[in-house]
Amino acid sequence: QVQVVESGGGKVQAGGSLRVSCAASGRTFSLMGWFRQAPGKEREFVGAISVSIGRTEYADSVKGRFTISRDNAKNTVYLQMNSLKPEDTAVYYCAAGLYNSAYLGRPRDYHYWGQGTQVTVSS
Repeated sequence: QVQVVESGGGKVQAGGSLRVSCAASGRTFSLMGWFRQAPGKEREFVGAISVSIGRTEYADSVKGRFTISRDNAKNTVYLQMNSLKPEDTAVYYCAAGLYNSAYLGRPRDYHYWGQGTQVTVSS
């Protein structure tokens, strides 16, 4: 049974840091990505990593502030978020894809999704 489980969300003040984790099991995944959805907005790409080669991609809005890393032994991916802004407030979803892709930000390339974890940044 495939499971994609996020953890580590919470509340932080603007300028602070937070790390969220995603543990995926049940299949061998080539892509692990993070998406987010703020109230009243569409789900948007945050960042992703190609599991086998470690290549990462980020949305322009988070470049230089967010970092994705992986621990293949634990089948876990981390999203380190620094210099957080109120506009980063959203539910953050982890997603797992079975195949590599030239572009890591397309939701359709991800086959399994977690339930999401809330990140709230106060001003």
